[in-house]
Amino acid sequence: MVTKVPPRPAPARRALRLLLAGGLAAGSLVVAPGTVQAEDGKSGGTTLTVAVSQSIDSLSPFLAQKLTSTSIHRLAYEYLTNYDPKDAHTIPGLATAWTSSADKLTWTYTIRKDSTWSDGQQATAEDAAWTFNKMMTDPNAATANGSFTANFAQVTAPDPQTLVIRLKKPQATMTALDVPIVPKHVWEKVTDFSKFNNDKQFPIVGNGPFVITDFKVDQYIKLKPNKKFWRGAPRFDELVFKYYKDGDAAVAALQKGEVSFVPNLTPAQAAALRTQKDIKVNDAPGRRFYALATNPGAKAQDGKAFGNGNKALLDPEVRKALFLAVDRTTLVDKVFQGHAVEGEGYIPPRFGSYFWKPETAQKRAYDPAQAEKVLDTAGYRKNAAGKRLGKDGRPLEFRILCHATDPNDKAVGKYLQEWWGKLGIGLKVECLDSVSDPWVKGDYDLAFDGWSVNPDPDYVLSIHTCGTLPATPKDSGATDNFICDKQFDGLYAQQAVEYDAAKRADLVKRMQSRLYDTGYMNVMAYPNALEAYRTDQIRSITTMPEAAGNLWGQDGYWSWWSAVPAAQAENSDGGSSTGVIVGIVAAVVVVVGVGVFLGMRRRSTADDRE
Repeated sequence: MVTKVPPRPAPARRALRLLLAGGLAAGSLVVAPGTVQAEDGKSGGTTLTVAVSQSIDSLSPFLAQKLTSTSIHRLAYEYLTNYDPKDAHTIPGLATAWTSSADKLTWTYTIRKDSTWSDGQQATAEDAAWTFNKMMTDPNAATANGSFTANFAQVTAPDPQTLVIRLKKPQATMTALDVPIVPKHVWEKVTDFSKFNNDKQFPIVGNGPFVITDFKVDQYIKLKPNKKFWRGAPRFDELVFKYYKDGDAAVAALQKGEVSFVPNLTPAQAAALRTQKDIKVNDAPGRRFYALATNPGAKAQDGKAFGNGNKALLDPEVRKALFLAVDRTTLVDKVFQGHAVEGEGYIPPRFGSYFWKPETAQKRAYDPAQAEKVLDTAGYRKNAAGKRLGKDGRPLEFRILCHATDPNDKAVGKYLQEWWGKLGIGLKVECLDSVSDPWVKGDYDLAFDGWSVNPDPDYVLSIHTCGTLPATPKDSGATDNFICDKQFDGLYAQQAVEYDAAKRADLVKRMQSRLYDTGYMNVMAYPNALEAYRTDQIRSITTMPEAAGNLWGQDGYWSWWSAVPAAQAENSDGGSSTGVIVGIVAAVVVVVGVGVFLGMRRRSTADDRE
């Protein structure tokens, strides 16, 4: 397979050519001009401020797993390939072309000549080779994205524009390696990748559309346009991600013009903002699922168990009963107020060929009477007080990790207490500012879980394989919730080497079916992307996909790279291509199959666990 792109167009035609190449989706949201305020509230420079409710886990691309962190890395570093904002097909990134050998074991990438690091040095194939080799040889450098390189046999850079990757066996993700490429001349000085968070020296050297210039834990992270970016510099003078612990406070800041954009709105917040002057609400089919994760007995690859998960949940009949006692229709109607779709499979319906639904005979629909029978038959009887007793004779009581900043968790938790209470099972909802610590320690019974999605399904499937368990109880791994199932692993290995799209899709569906049957993951809903921005600060901005897509957490840098300040003249010369789009109406919310957007990252707040 060979993929090529045309030579860079002349400056006079750059905007139009970038549009055609996927630099801006034709379905971008476009709004009326407004007045831009600087962050200090005074007229002048343009600052795009994004409210976030999630802490940064690390500014090291080798460690970061949370959505906010990985979204920022997409802005600061190029990947080998990118995804077209229109329909998510693979397009060039740091690599302009790629070929594979007939046996699919050797892949050769042509590295572009016009990508430079923000300190002035040219980005080369050697930087990519060094990044991958570090992940292959240092387990600490493979913490975040090690599944992509686990099958690599050798990576070399025979010259500055040629990268060669030799595989142990065929790998279906070779045009979807979602790994930030870092500058070798900076990172080769790092001695301990497990402790280096890349947050002490600014600006941080990168080759993406933005440069990270400042960071304060749980306060803000600031970025400036990379004037050397090959696709063109962003138009805003500064991009700021500002931390808000409370969602209502973030919405109030949006109303007052203190921030430009707020993601993860509740239905009530979105309804209130729709009537506000100079505010646009985007309501699109989501790229996330919302689920219950069950602790399957936390253990490490060395076989040692740890954590304090309730052993009753190791019984598949208990998990099945809990599954049957969750009313998804009520959750969609009452909690999400219709801004979601009932969940079943692991991949949301927005994502086309990989979407899976259980057959009628397999489906575990809401049936509390059947849940009672399952528990009775399995030997979990009620006592005189109506309490369901475990095999040890003690009442069944579970804990569920809840994100204190997510009102959905709290609302769903109340319903679960009611539904499971009727089964005689107690539930304690433990809401924390950050669930990461007890989660990685295995100190939980259940947890509210959710993941965003990428155009290739491999990564989010990999987080449930045995190989992502931590090496020892003291280590960290890329696992979601310690699932290790040999049947699932076998299917994962098959899809990883399957290049036939239809056959691979079938394998991915079988993997979802297996997850569904084990009951360790109970997908309850696919929430819509509910978000809003100020039209007097942002003139236009790109959604992904173009027909009905999200702005926050995209696969790529399109939203913030494309954003045009409201005060900027539409025909003014700028680095991004969005100035050529005039008067396009906001995208209509429809469901479009664009291939799968499956994905990753830890969720410790409303948009955590990516």
